[in-house]
Amino acid sequence: MVTNDKGIVSFKHKIMEEVCRLAWDGKLNDAEKEKLIYNMVPGPKSNYCCIYKEREIVKQRIHLACAECPTDKEPTDCVVQVINAACDDCPISAYSVTDSCRFCMGRPCQNSCRFGAIGPGEFRMHIEADKCKECGMCAKACPYGAIVHLERPCKKACPVGAITYDEYGFCRINEERCVQCGHCIHSCPFGAIGSKTYLVHIINDILAGKEVIAMCAPATEGQFGDNIGMASVKHALKKLGFADMVEVGLGGDMTAAYESLEWADAYVEGRKMTTSCCPAFIDMLRKHFPDVFENNKSSTVSPMCAISRYLKLTHPGCVTVFVGPCIAKKAEANDETIPDNADYVVTYGELRALMRSKGVDFEPVEEDYQEASVWGKRFATSGGVADAVMECMKERGIDTSEIKLLRCAGGMECKKAVAQIKLGTLQEDFVEGMICPGGCVGGPSKHKTETEISRARDTLLQKADKRTVLENLKFYPMDKFSMYRDGKLTPEERF
Repeated sequence: MVTNDKGIVSFKHKIMEEVCRLAWDGKLNDAEKEKLIYNMVPGPKSNYCCIYKEREIVKQRIHLACAECPTDKEPTDCVVQVINAACDDCPISAYSVTDSCRFCMGRPCQNSCRFGAIGPGEFRMHIEADKCKECGMCAKACPYGAIVHLERPCKKACPVGAITYDEYGFCRINEERCVQCGHCIHSCPFGAIGSKTYLVHIINDILAGKEVIAMCAPATEGQFGDNIGMASVKHALKKLGFADMVEVGLGGDMTAAYESLEWADAYVEGRKMTTSCCPAFIDMLRKHFPDVFENNKSSTVSPMCAISRYLKLTHPGCVTVFVGPCIAKKAEANDETIPDNADYVVTYGELRALMRSKGVDFEPVEEDYQEASVWGKRFATSGGVADAVMECMKERGIDTSEIKLLRCAGGMECKKAVAQIKLGTLQEDFVEGMICPGGCVGGPSKHKTETEISRARDTLLQKADKRTVLENLKFYPMDKFSMYRDGKLTPEERF
């Protein structure tokens, strides 16, 4: 799988692996961290730039691997962080004149600029960055297409305009706008953006003898090939030191069952409603469309939270760890307004680094483990949540033939749909919102390409039985824990 930072992904993961190895051995102290820096960049020759800069990057990445900010100069609770030492060499100006400029006499570019930002240079037209307002009129006017838009890849990847720059050109994340989707992370060719990693905390809890239980996202099936299903993942995680593993597709069943009750009521009232599973989508509502967040969002918890609450009810004192392709889940886990959510979240890349630190790998085993219905398992793909909710309504005998759904996958699609809800122009009844293209399987920390994952998922899901959602949930104590964001236990007679 090719990403902008592919050439340095192994370097990033190696740092995580070595930090984990030190944590397993009880040697994660300042002296050992300093040794690790020099082991990663021994010199005298550098790998990417100069050894001193590379060592500073390793130092800041070690901080991230310990769930700390890269430096102590700008402490923040934001999960997504900028590694200043790695942020380098991106163009400041959004528009630039290329060698295709013919230096024509008509000067259409200059005549189209209302700010006096473009004029003749020595060999071609020149744009003054301090005057340019990035309107793009000069690029539109050039008959040769010689003016190009050089938008930074991190800024281009951000669906909510949260990427800005300081006076030195370093990337800055506007936390008031950021939805912590993590799309910027792999878009940066210098690996200058990363996320806090909680592997050390998990290792410490395992070593302390706590009951640490993994919760694997529905997107897990297919990430590691068509011969590595949930049973294989469970087997590997137990070897790693986890007490157990539960598939979060079961939480998908739980969420669909309760969200369908809200949708049924909203449909009778004529009120539009959105899904509640994607944390980046929910953050987009909260920060950019607060009225829609208050009035149109489902109050049902995400599948991750549902399973965490179920486990904390049935295994008092346990530590819950979500495993998936999502960066925003880390922010959801840290959200204090949602009690008893996952304690930690790790991505697939982080999980692989943790496994390598203990010499554990995935192995094919007999796939005899299933706790979720196929509907819950399909929460990972675009349309899967809405389909599961509709299935629950049908299982309750509700006529859904007239209900219209809008399935949105990707930041721009989500923003457009929510804006329509705000303006009262949305034609559909319900909106499924997922910030990642393709749904969770297209998350920023997916292990393979979406095509490879989808092909493997199809093979694995064909082996699942055809249990229904509501029948499946009869085996679980749904009346003993809350399925609502505020954590209040509200018995639902209709369930």
